[in-house]
Amino acid sequence: MPPSFVLQNKEKLEKLKSQADQFCQRLGKYRMPFAWTAIHLMNIVSSAGSLERDSTEVEISTGERKGSWSERRNSSLVGRRSLERTTSGDDSCNLTSFRPATLTVTNFFKQEGDRLSDEDLYKFLADMRRPSSVLRRLRPITAQLKIDISPAPENPHYCLTPELLQVKLYPDSRVRPTREILEFPARDVYVPNTTYRNLLYIYPQSLNFANRQGSARNITVKVQFMYGEDPSNAMPVIFGKSSCSEFSKEAYTAVVYHNRSPDFHEEIKVKLPATLTDHHHLLFTFYHVSCQQKQNTPLETPVGYTWIPMLQNGRLKTGQFCLPVSLEKPPQAYSVLSPEVPLPGMKWVDNHKGVFNVEVVAVSSIHTQDPYLDKFFALVNALDEHMFPVRIGDMRIMENNLENELKSSIAALNSSQLEPVVRFLYLLLDKLILLVVRPPVIAGQIVNLGQASFEAMASIINRLHKNLEGNHDQHGRNSLLASYIFYVFRLPNTYPNSPSPGPGGLGGSVHYATMARSAVRPASLNLNRSRSLSNSNPDISGTPTSPDDEVRSIIGSKAMDRSCNRMSSHTETSSFLQTLTGRLPTKKLFHEELALQWVVCSGSVRESALQQAWFFFELMVKSMVHHLYFNDKLDAPRKSRFPERFMDDIAALVSTIASDIVSRFQKDTEMVERLNTSLAFFLNDLLSVMDRGFVFSLIKTCYKQVSSKLYSLPTPSVLVSLRLDFLRIICSHEHYVTLNLPCSLLTPPASPSPSVSSATSQSSGFSTTVQDQKIANMFELSVPFRQQHYLAGLVLTELAVILDPDAEGLFGLHKKVINMVHNLLSSHDSDPRYSDPQIKARVAMLYLPLIGIIMETVPQLYDFTETHNQRGRPICIATDDYESESGSMISQTVAMAIAGTSVPQLTRPGSFLLTSTSGRQHTTFSAESSRSLLICLLWVLKNADETVLQKWFTDLSVLQLNRLLDLLYLCVSCFEYKGKKVFERMNSLTFKKSKDMRAKLEEAILGSIGARQEMVRRSRGQLERSPSGSAFGSQENLRWRKDMTHWRQNTEKLDKSRAEIEHEALIDGNLATEANLIILDTLEIVVQTVSVTESKESILGGVLKVLLHSMACNQSAVYLQHCFATQRALVSKFPELLFEEETEQCADLCLRLLRHCSSSIGTIRSHASASLYLLMRQNFEIGNNFARVKMQVTMSLSSLVGTSQNFNEEFLRRSLKTILTYAEEDLELRETTFPDQVQDLVFNLHMILSDTVKMKEHQEDPEMLIDLMYRIAKGYQTSPDLRLTWLQNMAGKHSERSNHAEAAQCLVHSAALVAEYLSMLEDRKYLPVGCVTFQNISSNVLEESAVSDDVVSPDEEGICSGKYFTESGLVGLLEQAAASFSMAGMYEAVNEVYKVLIPIHEANRDAKKLSTIHGKLQEAFSKIVHQSTGWERMFGTYFRVGFYGTKFGDLDEQEFVYKEPAITKLAEISHRLEGFYGERFGEDVVEVIKDSNPVDKCKLDPNKAYIQITYVEPYFDTYEMKDRITYFDKNYNLRRFMYCTPFTLDGRAHGELHEQFKRKTILTTSHAFPYIKTRVNVTHKEEIILTPIEVAIEDMQKKTQELAFATHQDPADPKMLQMVLQGSVGTTVNQGPLEVAQVFLSEIPSDPKLFRHHNKLRLCFKDFTKRCEDALRKNKSLIGPDQKEYQRELERNYHRLKEALQPLINRKIPQLYKAVLPVTCHRDSFSRMSLRKMDL
Repeated sequence: MPPSFVLQNKEKLEKLKSQADQFCQRLGKYRMPFAWTAIHLMNIVSSAGSLERDSTEVEISTGERKGSWSERRNSSLVGRRSLERTTSGDDSCNLTSFRPATLTVTNFFKQEGDRLSDEDLYKFLADMRRPSSVLRRLRPITAQLKIDISPAPENPHYCLTPELLQVKLYPDSRVRPTREILEFPARDVYVPNTTYRNLLYIYPQSLNFANRQGSARNITVKVQFMYGEDPSNAMPVIFGKSSCSEFSKEAYTAVVYHNRSPDFHEEIKVKLPATLTDHHHLLFTFYHVSCQQKQNTPLETPVGYTWIPMLQNGRLKTGQFCLPVSLEKPPQAYSVLSPEVPLPGMKWVDNHKGVFNVEVVAVSSIHTQDPYLDKFFALVNALDEHMFPVRIGDMRIMENNLENELKSSIAALNSSQLEPVVRFLYLLLDKLILLVVRPPVIAGQIVNLGQASFEAMASIINRLHKNLEGNHDQHGRNSLLASYIFYVFRLPNTYPNSPSPGPGGLGGSVHYATMARSAVRPASLNLNRSRSLSNSNPDISGTPTSPDDEVRSIIGSKAMDRSCNRMSSHTETSSFLQTLTGRLPTKKLFHEELALQWVVCSGSVRESALQQAWFFFELMVKSMVHHLYFNDKLDAPRKSRFPERFMDDIAALVSTIASDIVSRFQKDTEMVERLNTSLAFFLNDLLSVMDRGFVFSLIKTCYKQVSSKLYSLPTPSVLVSLRLDFLRIICSHEHYVTLNLPCSLLTPPASPSPSVSSATSQSSGFSTTVQDQKIANMFELSVPFRQQHYLAGLVLTELAVILDPDAEGLFGLHKKVINMVHNLLSSHDSDPRYSDPQIKARVAMLYLPLIGIIMETVPQLYDFTETHNQRGRPICIATDDYESESGSMISQTVAMAIAGTSVPQLTRPGSFLLTSTSGRQHTTFSAESSRSLLICLLWVLKNADETVLQKWFTDLSVLQLNRLLDLLYLCVSCFEYKGKKVFERMNSLTFKKSKDMRAKLEEAILGSIGARQEMVRRSRGQLERSPSGSAFGSQENLRWRKDMTHWRQNTEKLDKSRAEIEHEALIDGNLATEANLIILDTLEIVVQTVSVTESKESILGGVLKVLLHSMACNQSAVYLQHCFATQRALVSKFPELLFEEETEQCADLCLRLLRHCSSSIGTIRSHASASLYLLMRQNFEIGNNFARVKMQVTMSLSSLVGTSQNFNEEFLRRSLKTILTYAEEDLELRETTFPDQVQDLVFNLHMILSDTVKMKEHQEDPEMLIDLMYRIAKGYQTSPDLRLTWLQNMAGKHSERSNHAEAAQCLVHSAALVAEYLSMLEDRKYLPVGCVTFQNISSNVLEESAVSDDVVSPDEEGICSGKYFTESGLVGLLEQAAASFSMAGMYEAVNEVYKVLIPIHEANRDAKKLSTIHGKLQEAFSKIVHQSTGWERMFGTYFRVGFYGTKFGDLDEQEFVYKEPAITKLAEISHRLEGFYGERFGEDVVEVIKDSNPVDKCKLDPNKAYIQITYVEPYFDTYEMKDRITYFDKNYNLRRFMYCTPFTLDGRAHGELHEQFKRKTILTTSHAFPYIKTRVNVTHKEEIILTPIEVAIEDMQKKTQELAFATHQDPADPKMLQMVLQGSVGTTVNQGPLEVAQVFLSEIPSDPKLFRHHNKLRLCFKDFTKRCEDALRKNKSLIGPDQKEYQRELERNYHRLKEALQPLINRKIPQLYKAVLPVTCHRDSFSRMSLRKMDL
């Protein structure tokens, strides 16, 4: 207000203030409805969720102006009472992205007194959605309300419960608390009660006093909670409003002014006392409030009373009430009656009709509010308190009737509502268990309720399971039940609220596997009895009020001392117990009773129990463990822990469940899976508490049942899979190793779990010693082995059975069983108890048969060698050599993540396919499974005792040892280090999700799963299926390998950081090194073993092969140093092995050593050069000619240089220097020729290296590179081995660039070279006689002839000793040549190659090979037939390329013919060469000469490089055309090419017809195409110049040919025919036929030399007109009616042309038609001087 106004009206204001004071004093405790507004929640949620700012301002003003409701969907306001009528829009709102928001509300409406009901408000809301005149009738009120809304934190501090109790004590009392609001969910929420809560909500709704006499207009209702009838008995239990005291004794509703039928909107919250009596009631007093102060009128006038008794027949009264209102105060003892009862002499409003509507809602963990539960709890309570008769509702139950009622109430539990059942679940189960364990005494009789209770439990548990599906963990266990077992369940004689006996108390600290499987952890439950006293209820003092509690505390205090025998405390109190509770102390043991009931039950009960077997199993185990613990039996011997009867029950139970699994696995798959898992976990737990032998017998029972069923099944895989799960879970026991009795030396440290560390488990663990067993028994799944190591025996038997190639239908289980073994080994490896090497060796002994099993599977393993390009090995190996050995060639190009990339591959080495394996096709394991299996093998080999392995190797046959070596060979490939690049590449790919993604992910996260992890993991409720994937690099206990996760989930962040990739690569490297070192150790053991036996030759070859293979892979320096040491030892021990038998291996060894000599790491170089030097020295020393090693080293280097991309000659030169130094300083051999020979060799190698440097320079220029290789090969003309090597290198290079024809030529040349020397070595009729035989394939082959004087004799040592200089080598080369020709589409050449091959196979009577060849021939010929026109096979395009300019070096002024891929345009090759040389010399330096005229060197710029490119065509003389008929003939063996250049005498290229000359240039190349290179030098050049008339003749001949072709084409092509015709007879054709005729035929030439040309042209025209006529005739037969006119036009033109040509064609030159010789009378041929043409 403005100050001036205040001054003027000071008195008025004072007066108003005093009035307000008075009113507040007098009427301050009453309230009145004033204004209302509505807030659209969905708008706020959506706007606050979508805005990205930290807080959101939402403005809401009057709906009329904004129309803020009209455009949005309405979500009705939900009041407490309207819940039933509406559904809140909770499905559509998402609060995850909700940001804090401030709400400003500005539109309020005055609340009309007569329009307060919910219906009225709903109407307003509807009107607000569509602004209408109705809203204008509402009176707006100017006001502003600000509300801050923000999402609640996970754990708010200073928090109050709905009962206003502090959740945690406040550290500082001045902070503003946060209050939890009790939720009234619209749907049932299934959560057990875990805290004490006992609240009542009262909602007065409306009152109708319209028919009451007297004035009652301003009405308020006073609500009180009374515990008696005296007015002073009101209890202070009504929660106060925010500014008042916490609790008050009364609450008032708001007053609606002058309204006799008011509506109310209050919620009154009452804290119920824990114990209610019949006298507790709610009292409602109705008052009229006088607003004006009048004489003798009190402020409040009571105008009515009504009440609600709280208990009715012992049950809480809640719900909707419509109560009559009494005009007078209720009489005495009214509280036990309800107001509906007409009490005598009382006056009621409106004749005792209901006029007051009120709703009462209870939220209580004391009152079940369910009749069935109430009855059950009441009866159990009566038994406990021993109070009879019991009143339940209107019934009075006497003691003699109690038993039936109790049984029926147990059975009726099924009918109760699910929500209260869940809320009181833990209590309910406790009571049922109590009835089982302590049967009640009723009327002196013990009543056995075990069966009834078991049935009730089974049905409740099943009901929960079915209805609360979202609440299960991975094993399908309901989390409520799991937490019940874990946290709540205790044997009834160990009360939960007594301090737990035993060290550290029992509060869940005894963890055994079963109990650890809980997923949800509710707060601990203290509710033990239905009317339980509550720790958190401040109304009640803590003294026990029932004798039961006293007894409890006595037992509890006694039981504190663990040393005293707890049984005595029970006997002391037993009589006391009986007198108090009517219960005899016949305590049945719960687990025994449970087992018994389960065994005897049948029908639906049994079905329910089977469905939820896990619950009863876990309950039983917990009961057993509690029993042992509380009876000090944990130290008792296992055999005497449990009575015989119980053990029989367990055995019967396990047996029937096993038979259930076996008989029902096809019908109820899911149920049987759960049952199988539960049974396995149960047996796993029993191993910890019962006699092990007994449990093993149970396992055996299960196995027998499954086995007997398996025989009769067609597809056993499902059942076997179940058995695997079963076994895997049992083997995850933490004492798995001990259970297997791994021989007496091993004593593990005390076990971590108190439940198991009994003396018996230690002593029974280890009995027999190694000496008793034969070595063979240790390595085979023999009976002694399986008896001794029972579980390990089962695991390995499963593995052997499933991996057996003949096992039908088990293929899908490979991965599963391999992972089981793999995970077991992972867990042993990472188990600190077994970290000592000797103990590890004992553990490894349990798995020795694994080696044999894996050896059996060799043919089925994934072939890792295929994805591994054997570096440096020449690319051609006769694959048939291996195919013949076994019918099943294993060749899958599966480029798994493991390989990183796939390389078109060689087959695996020969011995891989052992001839003993049957010829049928095996199913190959996946790469992942094979890898896991090999890791297992390496782990056993690493940790097993060396001496034991050695003994075993001695017993193995050669074949078996070779198999072992094959396995090691495979291991080398499998664990080769892939390098960071692969990880980066894998990182960039998103691998597709696989089916069992979740399982795999879980596995990747968990790593390998040991027994302890299995336990921990089960306690977290994680996946029970332990899937595959963890590989353990044993060296660092690394138990995960990310590169196995090639199923990484798409949602995962895919781009790993640099560091992660580095780390993965590091781990991969460590694994590779570790794996290879294990392989090396094993090889050493094999060598030690066989060095004493006779069979060493074949084995040592295998050892060497593995060693060489490992050298060929990427290896770490650490490994290579050891590897070289082993290799040197091997060579020095068995030199003759290398130099006499395994000569091929010797060549390989040279190659590997040379490769490492060029390593960038110094240590590797020094080791490799030492090895190489010693190899040469050894060879020299054993008197062997040094030539061979010399040759092999030279060849190796050549092939290394030719094929290796990243070869460093600098490092190699250093290594060669080292070798020279060794030779110079070797005192022993100084006097011999050895140092000179070494020097000679090193000189040779240096020569090759300089070639290499050149090759490096030309790496980018394929033609130059091939030329260089060609030159090197040429240099080795006298050294067949090296020439062959270089031809191979060239073939490889050509194949890389898809020049298959050239690659084939290289192979043919190689074969010819081999044939040449073979024919010198052994004269066999069927072998080709040197090069000559190959002439038909290519005329170039003759250059391989060994005819010069300096030919070496192949008998010399070290010459032609390579693997190719054999018959099979020749065959291999020819087969590869045929394959390359076929790829090049040159099928005719394929036939020629096979002509050489067929005699060889015929001589060897090899029908199989012959059938293959003839098959391929048939294929080739049919392709020739289908592709006869030649358009389908394009063989190549040829260009003449000339280089001019000093910049080109060797190439200057050289001319070549280049062969380019088919359909290469001139522009393409021009662009390629210009680009390439431009890059090399600079773009401005290189120039392409655009014409094809002869180049004048003097006119060129000396600083530039010129390239001239011309398209050339193959050129054949007329006589050649007789032989070159087919398209292939015209494109094969080409040596002559032609191109034409038009010119005129005055220097222009083109002129008039009579001055147009043409130059034809014919080039001859040094070799015929296709050759072993794609460009060949031009050796000869001739030119023919055509005069204008000759040019005209050629043109006319060409035209005539075109016409003939178009006319006779089959099938006819009208379009092409018309095109040619148009060009021939069309009038408009410039320089057309007519013009040609007019220029050249119009007059007879003066020069007699031109007579013949004139005549030839005349005849050409004759022929031409004839052809035109034929073409027109043909066209007429082809055209449709629409082209008739066109045809006529053509014919007219033709006639015109013919007429014009007629005189020109018919004019003959008379001189040409004279007789050639003058006629003489002497017709004597002898007198003729000669046959020369006479000059006339």
